[in-house]
This record gives sequence, structure tokens and C-alpha cells, in this order.
Amino acid sequence: MATAEKQAAIAELADSFRGSNAAVLTEYRGLTVKQLSELRGTLRGHATYAVVKNTLTQLAAQEAGVTAFDGQLVGPTAIAFVTGDPVEAAKGLRDFAKAHPLLVIKGGVLDGKAMSAAEITKLADLESREVLLAKLAGAMNASLTKAVYLFAAPLTQSARLIEALRAKVEAEGGPQDATPQDAATPQDATPQDVVTPQDAVDDSTPQDAAAPADESTPQDVATSGDTA
Repeated sequence: MATAEKQAAIAELADSFRGSNAAVLTEYRGLTVKQLSELRGTLRGHATYAVVKNTLTQLAAQEAGVTAFDGQLVGPTAIAFVTGDPVEAAKGLRDFAKAHPLLVIKGGVLDGKAMSAAEITKLADLESREVLLAKLAGAMNASLTKAVYLFAAPLTQSARLIEALRAKVEAEGGPQDATPQDAATPQDATPQDVVTPQDAVDDSTPQDAAAPADESTPQDVATSGDTA
């Protein structure tokens, strides 16, 4: 490979390291081209699976500041550059390795932190981001439902109390026994039974009291016309 081509390959690999949130180092010795294509299809949407040259990969990793693969770049090497969900990518690699034992997961790096093969397997055992978000949403929805119930409970209890009181009143005599006619209402305390301003006027009308109209009307008082 010419120097220019090597430099281009190194730069491309370095960009792949920088643009990935995780990378998994594998050895694919014995796998067929068809099987490698199948693995790429399994990882599609979460990672790209690239067969690489060890020397160029080591230089690219150094250029990108990745040290997790130091000393492990031996044998037929391929790297899964993860740009999607690391958990789903780890699941895909783990499940494929179970079905095709020739695929060996050697290690990886996640958010700049080196991971062993065992840690990648544990990562694969986790629930995916979508599942976790769905569970979180379900938990939040359940909390909101409980909150709504707690807020609505006093109103429900009040409604039941009112209904119970209404039923008790009907059992004891019906609504008609507890109508306004049986209680002291404005209708029972009409003006005829209560001293109103009008009654006060009737008790002390000008007819019963010495009013100016009876004793000092113009007819009984000497006016200027009479004296004339």
C-alpha cells in the first residue's frame, strides 16, 4: 500500500474512532464472507463492522487517543464502530458469537473507557435504551395516575357522602319533609309575621299621632289672606 493510501486509511479509521461512542474489537478467523455480511446486517442501524489492518488501526487509534486496543491488535481483526445504541450493538455481537463461535470478542471502548470481553457481555445483558425509556415513561404515567387518583379521591368521597345523606333524608321522610317549608325560610318569615318597616309606619301613622297635617294645616292656621 502506498504511503498516501496508508495515510488516507489511517485518517478514515481515526475519524471512525472519533465519531463512535463505542468500538468493539473482534477476531473473525474462520468466518466466511457470507457470515461477515450476515453480521453486518445484524448490526445495521447500531454499528458498522469493518475488517481492518492491525498496523494501520494501531496508528489510527493513537491518532484518535484510543489506547484500549494496545497489545490486542493481532490476528484477523475487525472492529464494530458503534454509532447507535451500544447495548443493542453488544447484543448483536454476543448473539452472533453464540451462533458462530469463530467470532471472538476481544475487548472494546465505551465513551473513552476500556472494556473487557466480559464487560461487553454484561453490557449486552442490559436493557436497551428504548426499553428503559419505555419503562421510565410507564413509571411516570403510573405516578401521574396515582396523583390524579389522590387529587380526585376527596371529591369522590364528598360525592358519596352527599349521596348517603340524601338517601338517609329520603328514608326518614323524603325530600318533601326536609323542604324549605319545614325550615325557617324567608317564606315562613313573611312581612305579616315580622315587624317590617311597613308595620312600623302603620303603628305610628299621622292618623294616630299628632301630626303637623292635623293641627297645623293651612286650613286651621291663620294665613296672611285671613288677616287681610
